[in-house]
Amino acid sequence: MKKKDLIVVRGAGDLATGTIHRLKKAGFRLLVLEAEHPAAIRRQVALSEAVYAGSARVEDVEAVRMDVDLAEKKNRKEFLEQEMERIWKKDGVPVLVDPAGLSIAALRPAVVVDAILAKKNLGTTKEMAPLVIALGPGFTAGEDVDVVIETKRGHNLGRVIRSGSAVPNTGIPGIIGGYGKERVMHAQAEGILRNAASIGDIVEARAVIAEIETENGTVPVEASLSGLLRGLIRDGYPVTKGFKIADIDPRKEELQNCFTISDKARCIAGSVLEVICGELE
Repeated sequence: MKKKDLIVVRGAGDLATGTIHRLKKAGFRLLVLEAEHPAAIRRQVALSEAVYAGSARVEDVEAVRMDVDLAEKKNRKEFLEQEMERIWKKDGVPVLVDPAGLSIAALRPAVVVDAILAKKNLGTTKEMAPLVIALGPGFTAGEDVDVVIETKRGHNLGRVIRSGSAVPNTGIPGIIGGYGKERVMHAQAEGILRNAASIGDIVEARAVIAEIETENGTVPVEASLSGLLRGLIRDGYPVTKGFKIADIDPRKEELQNCFTISDKARCIAGSVLEVICGELE
């Protein structure tokens, strides 16, 4: 592949944003595909917020939503290329609402990176591009994708896997400040989330950080421990019971971490860049 060739990244959550940022700064041409209603927890460092706001900036990279209805455009490829070029000329990263990846066949990218982090394959195949990379569990390198990148914290974080799979999802968050599963909060009921706190706030254990409006009344969401509110689903988002909605960092002094790409995201991004650069002519 050549550096001017198109790279499609599926997903723009916080970990995906690390990869998007790294590839953009390395000079690659990107198109990001997202869901219609992204559910990023760490919204301040997720370019998926461009879907809601029209644009989003993380550190020094800006993503811009493409207002394209794929179902209505007869000359889909030509129209998409024009819109991407328009955003690239302004040094932005185009974001397209295309959860099914319908645009991939039309655009024929050199690389597809599945960075959805769904812990399962939502439809990515090796046939989508000459090089297909997937982040995390749910994929098998050499079968449904070419390369898998390990996303589990620890000794193998960022390891490039060319045969086999990443470690299966354990459902247990990585340890930060001595806390693991206690850092993450899940919805106790189905309903509409209403925020009572903001990302970056210092919260005390059992303080109400949000409420869930249900058919039977309001259910408070209490902080699981004292610390820095690092992530919180956007206000008004419809949640189901058990849905991940918030993340607390017990290290109260780490405020800047709420607004910058994490070490984990940067490690994974470096591995993606390594694999892609290995394919350059």
